Amino acid sequence: MAAAAAGLNWRRVSSFTGPVPRSRHGHRAVAIRELVIIFGGGNEGIADELHVYNTVTNQWFLPAVRGDIPPGCAAHGFVCDGTRILVFGGMVEYGRYSNDLYELQASRWLWKKVKPQAPSTGSPPCPRLGHSFSLYGNKCYLFGGLANESEDSNNNVPRYLNDFYELELQHGSGVVGWSIPVTKGVLPSPRESHTAIVYCRKDIGSPKMYIFGGMCGCRLNDLWELDIQTMTWSRPETKGTVPLPRSLHTANVIGNKMYIFGGWVPQSTGGEISTHDGEWKCTGSFCYLNLDTTEWIGLISDCQEDKSNSLPGPRAGHCAVAVGTRLYIWSGRDGYRKAWNNQVCCKDLWYLDTEKPPAPSQVQLIRATTNSFQVKWDEVPTVEGYLLQLHADSPVPSAAGIHAAGVPETSVLSSQGGSSLHQSPQSLPNILYPEVKVDHPSPTNNVIPNNVQVSLSSNSLKVEEKVAAPENKITQEMMKKHADATGFKESNAPSLLPVCTSSPQTSANVGELHDLDKRTVNPEASVSSIVSSTQSMVTQQAVKTESSSTNGAVVKDETSLTTFNSKSEAAENDCTMPSTRVNTGQTNDSHSSKPPQRQMAPVKTRDRQWYDVGIFKNNSAVVSQFYLLPEETMTVSNKMESANVPDYRLLKKQDLFPGTVYRFRVAAINGCGVGPFSKISEFKTCIPGFPGAPSTVKITKSVDCIHLSWEPPASPSGNILEYSAYLAIRSTQLQENPSQLVFMRIYCGLKTSCVVTAAQLSNAHVDYTSRPAIVFRISAKNERGYGPATQVRWLQGKISVRHS
Repeated sequence: MAAAAAGLNWRRVSSFTGPVPRSRHGHRAVAIRELVIIFGGGNEGIADELHVYNTVTNQWFLPAVRGDIPPGCAAHGFVCDGTRILVFGGMVEYGRYSNDLYELQASRWLWKKVKPQAPSTGSPPCPRLGHSFSLYGNKCYLFGGLANESEDSNNNVPRYLNDFYELELQHGSGVVGWSIPVTKGVLPSPRESHTAIVYCRKDIGSPKMYIFGGMCGCRLNDLWELDIQTMTWSRPETKGTVPLPRSLHTANVIGNKMYIFGGWVPQSTGGEISTHDGEWKCTGSFCYLNLDTTEWIGLISDCQEDKSNSLPGPRAGHCAVAVGTRLYIWSGRDGYRKAWNNQVCCKDLWYLDTEKPPAPSQVQLIRATTNSFQVKWDEVPTVEGYLLQLHADSPVPSAAGIHAAGVPETSVLSSQGGSSLHQSPQSLPNILYPEVKVDHPSPTNNVIPNNVQVSLSSNSLKVEEKVAAPENKITQEMMKKHADATGFKESNAPSLLPVCTSSPQTSANVGELHDLDKRTVNPEASVSSIVSSTQSMVTQQAVKTESSSTNGAVVKDETSLTTFNSKSEAAENDCTMPSTRVNTGQTNDSHSSKPPQRQMAPVKTRDRQWYDVGIFKNNSAVVSQFYLLPEETMTVSNKMESANVPDYRLLKKQDLFPGTVYRFRVAAINGCGVGPFSKISEFKTCIPGFPGAPSTVKITKSVDCIHLSWEPPASPSGNILEYSAYLAIRSTQLQENPSQLVFMRIYCGLKTSCVVTAAQLSNAHVDYTSRPAIVFRISAKNERGYGPATQVRWLQGKISVRHS
């Protein structure tokens, strides 16, 4: 079956950074989140380096390993359990095989040689290569391989194995020992260079190990199943066309499919498959076994020739690893060709998205102005871009109703950072990108230019802790000071926004907090510092805060005040904070205030139409315009998830209007297309004239009180008449609904600082939605009223780094 017919869209990765490992075969790879870790193999000698490839940053690096560093090996066992990796056996030099076991704690890049106990009956595994080593739960399963019967390593006398061992692991680090399970049924025949995977059906829940193919003097294509619970071997009946006999292939489980790629297969001549004494060749064939139905599905046939270089070439002894639902393939030997008595090995890295990406999180508001939103959403792993859409509560004019000569330029569609990581003319087929003018500073435009087709990814690994922000209630005393701020719309659920952490005793302020939320890949950094979801360590002695701003306020009824999420002006580019359930409202933007082009009447729900904002490389955007659909398509219903994105160059654009509610949704894009859309979020553009949020909030601790200080808003929109500071307090309402904070005003005046007494703090509520914290809010008032409030979370207790 042709790759195109099968819907495959292989991508070759280019433009690496960092020390790229030399090509090889017989190596092994595992994935720890977005990191691909490769060890061993060889071509000009056996490699002993540990190479790491970051699939997000497209960077290779060599970690600084220490401890009992193992010798180089090939055709070894290599499994990953959390952030530790186990290596067993393999060839350490020609004719000399190993049965040593090593453990790598990737969180510290620390190697340790471990010595498991021998089995109570029988001998421990003999030295071998080409065996399978599979992990399930706290046990590794070793099967088969090739041993050397000769004591002289130069006199290689092969012995194919079909022995079966179980290795029990200790939690976190270390091993218990080997055992030889008593199995039922017929044991698979001896073999090496086969594959083994473990799969557990969701509906049945009984884990099964599947062994496929291998070599025992001739190549094999038999499939064996081991029920791990009953330790029973069987030969499952399969449907579909069984792949050709092969060895040195790879097998990876993604979802309910076992993907088989490459290997040595028999050379066919005139439609006849040669015997085991005949010719053999490397293949680039690709298929999968549906593990629920045991049906083989061919995707790329063994005889398919690819003239366009759009598919990985034939190879054997390569490595393949799944990162999420994406399959990566790297290197391997390419057939019989020799160069200076060494195999010619492939030097390429490929990946294939095996299914559409999942829906991202709801769109979250960072900051609103009178005519724009700064929004973000959680990253989706291994995607190439995001399609952002909106629709308005008011009718949007058709493209024919917009008076413009040609296509107006987009004013702002940018975000912080971004880079084109996987350069490929095949990226994002059927998607054309808008031409964009950026009038706010940004390191890299987040919207993809129309004349550049690239495969997209985030430019750096970002570590964030996220909390669910509650809806907030407030006392009537606070309400009186906050009347007439702006309108609001409630979203269906609390949004999630990242938390920033600072230490005010070191003069950290809100604008500096983003430095703790960004990490770049350090070649000597540990996995835990790269991939674990942790915050920076804050010392116990330091005063600890987390800060954000809420966007506007409005009196909802006689007993509560609803606030809206935004970001303090000093930290608006890199650091956000918990939003409330209501994600719309007011920030000051006196410079961007302008009258709307036309007034829009309310529209019925059934008339709503989704409009594209654009395709974005990263998980954030500044939105001030959207694309209008041609008039002839205005009656078409919402865009289907599988539909192609239109050519934005042919579409006119519409500015956002002040005081208007917009609904947002976002979908991720990968090589399989556009995935499902997120849940819908609602935000409202601001009404001009209110002050911005106070910034640079600091907390200084004294013996019997704390000092709270802040800077005036960057955009006051007139004279500041007063500030108000609030403290979240304990309340019976919190017992009924823990997610609804109740605030008490603790200061009102013109000063930009206040003292919070021990008596006031004794009544404080400790918020546990993230790490334990006391919550403050500070807002400014001008002639129009109160603007958005900056929220500060003063962290309580010892803060420790969590490892995942």
